[in-house]
Amino acid sequence: MKTPEFWKEKNLLSQSLAPLGSLYAGATFLRFKLSTPYKASKPVICVGNLTAGGTGKTPVSLSIAKMLKEAGKNPFFLSRGYGGTIHNVIVNKMVHTPAQVGDEPLLLSECAPVAVNPDRAAGAKLAIAHGADCLVMDDGFQNPGLHKDLSFLVFDGAYGIGNGYALPAGPLRENFEQGIKRAQAVIILGEDKTGIAAKVKLPVFYGKITEEKPLSENRDILAFAGIGHPEKFYASLEKCGFNLAETRNFPDHHPYTVKELQKLIDLAAKKKLDLYTTSKDYVKIPFGLQKHFHVLNISVSWEEHNALQDFIMSVF
Repeated sequence: MKTPEFWKEKNLLSQSLAPLGSLYAGATFLRFKLSTPYKASKPVICVGNLTAGGTGKTPVSLSIAKMLKEAGKNPFFLSRGYGGTIHNVIVNKMVHTPAQVGDEPLLLSECAPVAVNPDRAAGAKLAIAHGADCLVMDDGFQNPGLHKDLSFLVFDGAYGIGNGYALPAGPLRENFEQGIKRAQAVIILGEDKTGIAAKVKLPVFYGKITEEKPLSENRDILAFAGIGHPEKFYASLEKCGFNLAETRNFPDHHPYTVKELQKLIDLAAKKKLDLYTTSKDYVKIPFGLQKHFHVLNISVSWEEHNALQDFIMSVF
């Protein structure tokens, strides 16, 4: 789903939907009130957000897992495997496909093992049985089934919480004040243009998305993405000096067909453009077609890397 424009500010449409948003937020609150989360035998670190759409959770999760590995830990990711058809497995990128386990688990598995299960408690048990000494949840902040020892809330500094309403009136998955109460720290990616840091009484860590400059002689490109905020991906390409001659947006987590991909390949060839996509989309492209596509690889650079790593290690 592409993030609706009316979520950015309060307007007639968002205000008319606000009562539905209150019901949605109330349902999330009740789920936690009525649930007893499972306490895993190893620390659980959750990287979540309060808004729908992309905020940068996945690159943050990857960065945190790398910090844990630097400290000598053996982290496993926990993922619900959105869009996948098989559950309760440890991802094997040589065997599993995006259709089976989802796109994000395959991407995460490049860094550390991934246990896929919509039942987060069962996923935690599976990961620990396979040797995990700590667990990183990429998303799942609104899932009450598993106790979190440390929860980070990730915000896009430019977008913040949009108009402040809950779905469908705005981008919030739950009431802002209620969500903040369950977190231990906030991560803001990019400049804090909406004043998120001033709204919370929690430790705040600042980072920014950095791009590994792609190697391509052709600066004229066709870019496409199936993510929550494709415009951020396009802006990153432009920062790298590319001319976006064509762009194509697909729904978040879109399962690409060979026909769709071939259409992109033919269009790029006709207009003499290179094809660029995100690493999350690239893993969904069949191996035989991947040679036609370039990837923009991103990572997070931290203002205070050591302070964040020390904060994470405080759970052990």
